[in-house]
Order: sequence, then structure tokens, then C-alpha cells
Amino acid sequence: MNVFDKILIANRGEIACRIIATCRCLGIATVAVYSEADANARHVRLADEAVCIGPPASRDSYLRADKVIAAAVQAGAQAVHPGYGFLSENAGFARACAEAGLVFIGPPAAAIEAMGSKSAAKALMQAAGVPLVPGYHGDDQSPTLLRNEATRIGYPVLIKASAGGGGKGMRVVEREADFESALASCQREASASFGDDRVLVEKYLVRPRHIEVQVFGDSHGNVVHLYERDCSAQRRHQKVIEEAPAPGISAAFRAAIGTAAVDAARAVGYVGAGTVEFIVDADGAFYFMEMNTRLQVEHPVTELVTGQDLVAWQLRVAAGAPLPLLQDAIPLAGHAIEVRLYAEQPEKGFLPSTGTLKYLQFPAALRHMRVDSGVEAGDVISPYYDPMIAKLIVWDETREAAIARMLQALAGTRIVGVGNNVAFLSRLVAHPEVRAGGYDTGLIERALPQLVAADAALPADALAIAALWTLHHETQAATARARSSADPHSPWGTADGWRINGAATRQLELRDASGTSHMLALHHDGAGGFVLDGAPARVLSVEGAVLRHQLGTRQGHATVLADADGALHVFASAGHAVLQPVDPLAHVASGGDAHGGLAAPMPGRIIAVLAADGAQVDAGTPLLVMEAMKMEYTVSAPTAGTVSRMLCKVGDLVADKAPLVEFEATT
Repeated sequence: MNVFDKILIANRGEIACRIIATCRCLGIATVAVYSEADANARHVRLADEAVCIGPPASRDSYLRADKVIAAAVQAGAQAVHPGYGFLSENAGFARACAEAGLVFIGPPAAAIEAMGSKSAAKALMQAAGVPLVPGYHGDDQSPTLLRNEATRIGYPVLIKASAGGGGKGMRVVEREADFESALASCQREASASFGDDRVLVEKYLVRPRHIEVQVFGDSHGNVVHLYERDCSAQRRHQKVIEEAPAPGISAAFRAAIGTAAVDAARAVGYVGAGTVEFIVDADGAFYFMEMNTRLQVEHPVTELVTGQDLVAWQLRVAAGAPLPLLQDAIPLAGHAIEVRLYAEQPEKGFLPSTGTLKYLQFPAALRHMRVDSGVEAGDVISPYYDPMIAKLIVWDETREAAIARMLQALAGTRIVGVGNNVAFLSRLVAHPEVRAGGYDTGLIERALPQLVAADAALPADALAIAALWTLHHETQAATARARSSADPHSPWGTADGWRINGAATRQLELRDASGTSHMLALHHDGAGGFVLDGAPARVLSVEGAVLRHQLGTRQGHATVLADADGALHVFASAGHAVLQPVDPLAHVASGGDAHGGLAAPMPGRIIAVLAADGAQVDAGTPLLVMEAMKMEYTVSAPTAGTVSRMLCKVGDLVADKAPLVEFEATT
């Protein structure tokens, strides 16, 4: 069946690139939209055409339905694919597409509306007999009533944005005293992310699993499921690892939860791709949470275990064709795992990291590994959007083999230029509870100290490799200077270690990520190499960032890259290390600001100032709240003291490390 000739993709990043890939396979031309910040983005480079739709802020570009539709009409597109996020679950946008003569590649607007409000969706599910977690889903949003409902339900409770998703606008509240502040924070985040501050309140289940089911419907009345995914590894209610099928469940459980998901989709006349999410209690009972009326971030694991292209299914169904397969014909084979690589700093509370990706490399030609990414080396991770770098997805015949393959893929991933969560993900995938399967949504919080802790020991040979790299580049620089000098043959311009009374020794100091200094003494051997700790150490060749070396009787290779601060990232077979060469002649500043102060941990916008000038505060007292990448971050007093002066106000846009508060610690 002929699908479409040209579609517009109303999104950015990896999902836009993912949709373009399928369209290329089907011979469909693609039109990208982009903000001014994304003018050189990968999805723009890949698309057949691209249209600028506004300034960097999402509300002025990717969330402007009128500009997106105008771009589609102008380009002659027949349909619009919304991806996920942005306008993907906006019923008004779906209707506006139809009014403009464009096919919306997603469910009917009525289905989006029915499931878009979590409270309304739960009322529908209750009427359909789908089990629900005890909670309040009503229209009365007065803080007093919500607090009383939380008391009736019993703590701990979960406050959740009614129109939300992706972990935004969600707070777990352990006690009544914290309810008011948690509600206010949740409502601010929900309003900023979804333009709707309504919430629902539910009983928070302790140590539950999060299992979701991929569903698909067509306009001919067919609805199927493509089995389940386990998304229990979460941080701040955002998924970190997803796998399919869910480990440790019975065939009967799979059939029951699949049937419930299909029933939920049928109840709203669903057409297209959707995901029905369930929370599973320790006793195996499952409860409806919500339905996401779009393609999910984690759809690749379903594709790998079923052998189906879900974007191709979306295009086919949107064009009016029946589903490619009915329920009994949908295969399920092997096991797939996905992890989300983010530009963030796990050791600093997962603060987002912005900057240029100086180096980005994934393992080459690794069997059964897939990389879905919206960026390449040289691209910028900006503060305006989600800081995802890529999704790594692997498949194998068994779960154990898939875990091993994922660890191999992570070990071969090299990222320099921004902070990232590769080491965190490696520790998480290797965690005993993950390996055992059946882990719950609280795993990351429980295991966080060990998941973010720096390795106690540096990878073997990392210091020697960094030293060889440093001396090699010193030699190259000295040779270049000599060649451009008035006397290129002067012995004073060489760096070969020759001395009248014997070979020279080069002392190097390298500082690791923990701040520990390591002193190395490398003795020139008179033949272009060195002796380190009594054994030969030699550079064999350098090609780009790859250093081939000899240490003792062993030869090996490593990738070495310097970041903007001059720190060396050493990627070797034994692991990754960051080592900062220390210049012995450099001035070392002492102390900090005499008055003390707090700086912005990242670029962002000030959304709340919680302390006044002159306020006496205790350690941990919240002073202000920042928003970055649609998430809130609270800046708190590091110790007891006085707020001398607030240097920012609500609405200010601040740069990374910008001074925010003048603070005097209590002596």
C-alpha cells in the first residue's frame, strides 16, 4: 500500500532522526522543523528539507502548533509525525492538523483527550473494571482538599501532574508536614512542562515494579499488544533502563496484563501506537497508572524482540491500512535492553551538563547493538532541551547474554566534552538486583551511593598512558617550535632528553578525579622511549586520538582526548580515567571568596526565591529554586549562616557558575 510521499516531523533530537530512518527505508521524503538553537542539529542535516519555526525556547518553537502546521503546509507535506513529547499528546494540535488537511500520525483527538487527563483516564478505567491504585482524581484542586485527601489515603502518597508524563510534575510525600511545599513544586513544574497545573494524589506503593504494555490499534477495529516492557529502573520517576520482555513473570501474568492493556485501548477507540502503564505490587497484582498516547522513548526494545518497525506500523495505520499482524502472529524472541545516555553529572545529583561534544564514539560493528542518537561529535548539548545523548539498545537470545552485551557496549562508549552517565549505567546494569531481575522502582535510590561513587582505583596503565601522551605532545610541540625558529638544529630546541652527563628524567604530576596527585618519573632511554618504574615505556604510534604503546613487554592501544580544561580522558581496555596534568609553574589560588557565596550549578532560570537578604538559616535550608531542561533544582544553604544578599530574582536567566547568593557561614 502507498503510505505517504512526504511527511513533516514535529520534533527534534533522536526521535526525529529515528523517524527519518524509517521514512528513508520506505521512500518517504521528510521535512524537519527546528529552533534557532537547532539550526545545525543532526535531524536538520538528515531531513530532506528543514524549516525554522522560532527562537530556542520550546514555547516559542516546538510547542507552537500554528508554526508547525504552517511549515507542513508550506512544504507540501501530507502528514505530521509528532514523535514523543512537545505536541505529541496535544488533542488541539491533532485537530488543527486535520483542519489544515494534514494527517496526524497518532491516535484520534478524542482518545488523546480521554487519556490525556490522568484523572479522567482513571475514571474511564474504573468504569471498565481495570484495577486502580487508591487515590483522588477529582476536579477540586484546592490545596486544603488535596491535603485532606492525602491524609485519607494514607502516607506515603504520590502527587502527579494530571496532564503530565516523563517524570515531570511528580513528587513522593512521606509525611503531612511536607505536603504543601511538594504540591506547590509539583504544580509549578507541571504548569511549566504541560501548561496545566492540575494534579492527582495516589497511594504510593512501596517497592513496586513498573511494567508497561505496547498496544496498537487501526481504523478497522483491530487492537493488539506487542508484549510488555519492564521500566522499573527509574530516577526521579524517569526511566533509566528498559527491557523486554519483563523478567520473572509467568505466561499467565503476561496474558492478563496484555488483555487489560488491549481492553483499555478499546475503551477509547484507540488507533495508532500507545502504551498502557501499570504499577505491579509485591504480591503480583497490577494497577492501571496511565496511557501514553504516542510512541515511547523505549519502543526499540519492543522492536528488537518482535522484529517489527513500530514507526512503519504508525505510518501504515495513519494511511488507513489495517495492522500488519494480528495478535496470534506477533512473535516474541530473545531479550532486549535499552539504556539512556544523558549529558548529566551523577556525582553531582545528576545535574545536566551542557557544552560541545568534543568526541562521541560507540562500539563499531557490535552484533545485535543499536544506537539511536540525535547528536554527533561537534554538536552542542544546550540548556534548552532534554540532555539525552543517545539510547543504547542490545538484543540477545537470553537475558544474561543481553546484560553482558550491554556492559560490552557501555565499555566501548567514549564521550568527551560534557559530563555523562556511562559509568553510572555500567554499575547499574551490573548491579546484583538488576542481574537477578524483578527489581523495583526504588532500586536506584537505595543503591545510589555505590552507583555514583568514583572507582577506588584507577584503571591499570591509565597513568602511564596519560604520561606517554603528554610527553609525546610536548615533543611534537618542541619540534614544531624548533622548525619555525631561526636555528632549527639547535640542541636547545629538541626534547629528546639528551644531556651532557646522561639522559634526563622527566617528572610529571597527574591529578585524578578524586583530587589525588600521582607523581611519575620517566627516564629517557636515549632511543626515543622511556623507562617507567624500571620497565620500558614507549609510544609506538599516534593516529588521531588513538595511542599505540608498549609498557614493559606488553603492547596495547588507548584513546586519549583532552577536554577544554586540559584534563586527559584515557579510554583503555581496563576502563576510563580522567587525569589532569599539573603545571608546577602554575599559580595555585588559595581559598575562595572571602565573603563566601553560592553559584549556579548549571545554566537555568530562577523560578522561586525562598530566603530574604539578612535571613539566618540552618544547613540545608532551601534558598532558591532553578529550572533547567524542564526540571526543578533547589539550591540550599551549605551550612548554617546568613544570606548577606540575593544576587538574582525570579525570572532571571543565569549562566553556569553565575553567582546567586552572597552567604556568610556561621563561625
